[in-house]
Amino acid sequence: MKSAVLEKLLTRLDQIEPGEVQALLSRLVREKGFLQRVFESLQEGLLLVESSGTISFINQAGCRFFGTTAEQAQGAKLATIVRGLDWDHLIGSPRTTVSRDLEVFYPENRYLNFYLSPIAEEDEEDLGHVMLVRDVTSSREETAAEIESEKLSALTLLAAGVAHEIGNPLNSLSLHLQLLERKVRNLSEQDQDSLHEHLQTATNEIERLDTILKQFLQAIRPTAPQRESADLHEILEESLLLLKPDLETRDIQVTLKLTESLPSLSLDRGQIQQALYNLIRNAYQAISPPDGEITIKSRATDYEVALSITDNGTGISPEVMGAVFEPFHTTKASGTGLGLLIVRRILREHGGELEMESEEEIGTTVTLYLPRTDKQVRMLEDQPPIEI
Repeated sequence: MKSAVLEKLLTRLDQIEPGEVQALLSRLVREKGFLQRVFESLQEGLLLVESSGTISFINQAGCRFFGTTAEQAQGAKLATIVRGLDWDHLIGSPRTTVSRDLEVFYPENRYLNFYLSPIAEEDEEDLGHVMLVRDVTSSREETAAEIESEKLSALTLLAAGVAHEIGNPLNSLSLHLQLLERKVRNLSEQDQDSLHEHLQTATNEIERLDTILKQFLQAIRPTAPQRESADLHEILEESLLLLKPDLETRDIQVTLKLTESLPSLSLDRGQIQQALYNLIRNAYQAISPPDGEITIKSRATDYEVALSITDNGTGISPEVMGAVFEPFHTTKASGTGLGLLIVRRILREHGGELEMESEEEIGTTVTLYLPRTDKQVRMLEDQPPIEI
């Protein structure tokens, strides 16, 4: 962009004394340095891009967003610094103003919003574009959290209606089936056999509906943990004991690699046992025999305890992975799609979090993170003073 000083200098170059030229050039240098300091003080990334797509200037914030340096970026094509960006397709025409969102994966996964505007006025030659870049990762995460909260609020309202409209009829059906079963006992043995099968099927289906209803309510109903000092390894052993018959039937080997010095945690034993039960059950249901194996590891840092459950099952595709915490999303023929939602809610109520990694045909690892209550003091390294 031409400065007023430069314009004045160019129009009067043949009319002014050498001393005045030197003064004007000194002023121009100071003006450029001032503008550069202003640009460097911005939290937003600022790039000046020529009409050919070549970067003529980038500030430090822009370098940080795109994992580059001013030396590497200046003189390089924008597409080589912002990988995958098609400059010719982006601008359309030299007068085009563009505002877009952009996801970058290097040097770290961020969501950016950039505003690209031409520098030249309508009656001037094309001087390129200015590109202003903002980091909107936090706002996107907040929006996602708000959407999830709204979903859970809607599900909570739905739950009240579901509990009333389905729960009461199920209890009534169960009671009438019990009465029918008593009357069937008075019939001949042949008639009992034919009717008993139908009654058993109806009873099983009512129990399945009742289980779905209970899981649905557990997934969305806020319940404060009843905490007590507990050993996570003991809770794990109790969960494995409950699942032992299923694991043996499927011939699945469970390998434990547990740390010896795991601290006690403030936990709701029942809720954590439910979370571990769901995760281990998910793990063995994903395994196709033979050679099924589940590996459970634990570790502790000064701030948290981590427990990971790894299976060598079918794994989860990237498409499915993006929806594993969606209510009623399931790949199982008889699943409810609420198990992982319940587990994540339990962990978050304990101040923890759930992490999943998976690869198709290789297996899945689910890691539970729970905060320690006896966090240790950590000395930070001295930071050099910031010069202003």
